Amino acid sequence: MSKFSEPAVASPHRGNQRNIRVKRTELTSTDVAGKKQHLGLRLVVLLLVLSAALIAGYTWVALHYAYSSGERAGYVQKISKKGWLCRTWEGELAMTTLPGTAPQLFQFSVRDDAMARKIMEAAGQRVALVYEQYKGLPSSRFGETEYFITSVRPIGQ
Repeated sequence: MSKFSEPAVASPHRGNQRNIRVKRTELTSTDVAGKKQHLGLRLVVLLLVLSAALIAGYTWVALHYAYSSGERAGYVQKISKKGWLCRTWEGELAMTTLPGTAPQLFQFSVRDDAMARKIMEAAGQRVALVYEQYKGLPSSRFGETEYFITSVRPIGQ
């Protein structure tokens, strides 16, 4: 008989008189601690992967679904490329309702260089900027404002 087995036990059923051997294994405290540590490591990795997936999913949704869209008309007051590492085009549109009144400033961001060039070419003219508003972007890496210009057209005077 090995050290991991029990002696033969008679079955409680009358018709079956076979001997049943039960195998018993003994776990040491280091085995239990190792399994708990391994389970804890798996849990931490699972939480990190799940967190990264949720953040990536939220960012994708925030960048691909516009909260609102519209058009603003006025004079481009400034447009410049800003940032240390992630450089974006940022600008201001001066909107006036009546001549002689103080203009309202509309701050905007531009994602691509070709659109920024079109806006710079229209500087000094009255223009209409078509924009999309994205709320809840996770960082300013995508632009300092939530308004992103999608097209520009000059307005005849």
